[in-house]
Amino acid sequence: MNFNLTQIPQRTTQPRTSGLTMVMDKGLSINEVHDFVSVTRPHIDIVKLGFGTSFVTPNLREKIEVYHSYNIPIYFGGTLFEAFLIRNQFDDYIAVCKDYGIKYVEVSDGSVSIPHAEKCGYIEKLTKHATVLSEVGSKDAAHIIPPYKWIELMRAELEAGSSYVIAEAREAGNVGIYRGSGEVREGLVQEILTQIPEEKIIWEAPQKAQQLYFLELIGCNVNLGNIAPNEVIPLEAMRIGLRGDTFELFLNK
Repeated sequence: MNFNLTQIPQRTTQPRTSGLTMVMDKGLSINEVHDFVSVTRPHIDIVKLGFGTSFVTPNLREKIEVYHSYNIPIYFGGTLFEAFLIRNQFDDYIAVCKDYGIKYVEVSDGSVSIPHAEKCGYIEKLTKHATVLSEVGSKDAAHIIPPYKWIELMRAELEAGSSYVIAEAREAGNVGIYRGSGEVREGLVQEILTQIPEEKIIWEAPQKAQQLYFLELIGCNVNLGNIAPNEVIPLEAMRIGLRGDTFELFLNK
């Protein structure tokens, strides 16, 4: 840090296993990646190339190499996994990840319906090739999953080999663990936390109010995902009480 301030909460240090900030890159250029990482490197833990953007991104291999040059793990969005799967190209997906040096993968079923035992089978297979993050929750706002089912799915996916389960919210933060307005489904979140270890969950939280909710609930070392590149520094400031929303959160009363 640039100055000495007391009463700053202790952040986990990189490489972190909790307190993760997962960033969604929806199409940064190679120059933008350099600029972005030059400012945010100490605060980024993993980058997702959002949904299927990696299929249409020019100079993809060079872009991935830039992230890897800074020792930042990256992975393709779960929608790309589903796109391969629905076309019966699962082995092709593995081959693409190997070809591009991708060491993290996301297994999701937000856009296609996959029997859960089958999804867990894909998780088990992919753990032989990469670190697996699996996403729970539908992208369909009309598909409401009851809390007990969230817990059941998350537990099974962790047991199948997922390193983390991702609580679905989409890039806008208006489905899954949130209502259409972006409001947190608090009862759902708190019930999940009675059964699933908080350090094993990455909460997608693209909106500031959502980030604040989890910081107040769990603390500065909560795992947060789908963070926009220009929100990484503001989020880190909020994590440690240096933004108005959390200014008094960590002060000794």
